[in-house]
Amino acid sequence: MFTGLVEEIGTVRRILPGRDSVRIRIQAPRLAPELRTGDSVAVDGVCLTLTETQGDDFEATAVSQTLKQSTLGRLRTGERVNLERALALGDRLGGHLVQGHVDGVGSVVSVRPKGDSRMITVRIPAGLMRQVAERGSVALNGVSLTVALLERERITVSVIPHTFENTTLKELAPGSRVNVETDLFAKYAERLLSRDQTGTKIGEVEMGVEE
Repeated sequence: MFTGLVEEIGTVRRILPGRDSVRIRIQAPRLAPELRTGDSVAVDGVCLTLTETQGDDFEATAVSQTLKQSTLGRLRTGERVNLERALALGDRLGGHLVQGHVDGVGSVVSVRPKGDSRMITVRIPAGLMRQVAERGSVALNGVSLTVALLERERITVSVIPHTFENTTLKELAPGSRVNVETDLFAKYAERLLSRDQTGTKIGEVEMGVEE
């Protein structure tokens, strides 16, 4: 579990393709010395398990499903990525609860200034719109953000200067692809309110309640 507060921007040092996975080596001078094999780290919002640490670098493996579901399948050497260590019990929750399980990939429509902040509009998969609410939470590339505006298959988030300057969000441009994770509680709410193919609410089936 994560909070969506980026701790460091890492740099991809090496990508080693395997049979059905890739090994990604990332340079992170601040975080790497504190990490251990087996730790969980969010890389652009994707939860990965560390397989090796060495000096300022760490290595993690991403399997084929993760590569298809996120932007990690398009990573290139030299790219910068947002990094966050897993939340420890007792830590302050400064952002919102982020699982590191990407729900889909969005495409940046625009990045425009508004005062000192930036307004970033992203087109997201239509199926995710039910899990997003104005003034609710969403994670883009692992960054916890508040939804300022909802449109047809688009969301706009407001990014304060500190977040913009200390994450890879400042490198986004129209056409950039971003990992999208919707709010955890919205997913459960949709699950409970949705209906199966018989028209029965799923939550009522599970609880043995008939309409």
